Parts: sequence; C-alpha cells; structure tokens
Amino acid sequence: MSVIVRIPVPLQNLTGNQPTVQVEGTSVGEVLQHLEARHPGIAVSILDDRGQLRRFVNVFVNEDNVKTLGGEKAAVQDGDEISIIPAIAGGRL
Repeated sequence: MSVIVRIPVPLQNLTGNQPTVQVEGTSVGEVLQHLEARHPGIAVSILDDRGQLRRFVNVFVNEDNVKTLGGEKAAVQDGDEISIIPAIAGGRL
C-alpha cells in the first residue's frame, strides 16, 4: 500500500526539503519504519526508544488521530494521507 506522508517543516531537512513523501506500508508503524529507512534520522523525532509515538507528536490518518485508531497498529489503505504534527507549547502570551 502506498500512502502519502505529510512532513512538518522542522523535519523537512531530513526529506530533502520535501513537504510530502510517498511511502509503502499497511499500518502506521510500518509506514514510519519505511519512512526512517528512506530518510534516516526522522524516526528519533517521532518515535521513542520503544518505537512508540512520542506523546507530543500527533499523527493523523486522513482526518483521524491514530490514538483513536490503535496507535502504530492502525491500518492504512492505498492512497491514505498520514500527517505528522508536532505539538507546540511554551512561551508567553
């Protein structure tokens, strides 16, 4: 299955400044593993030491948060879009 992964700006330097990349996989975890294989170094910003999504990173399959779909085990279909969205916090108002 081929899916499109939307890469946040802070990580685009790892994808040759590409905002989207096409990656194969049947689950979110498999897609992220293949993303790391093609773009070494990207997983450290997305996954913790156990290979699970970092708590401050939100990942969506199409418009659904993977936390409600089973996390890394969430299935993906051909043509789905995965969006990686790091949380923004801190600073003063």
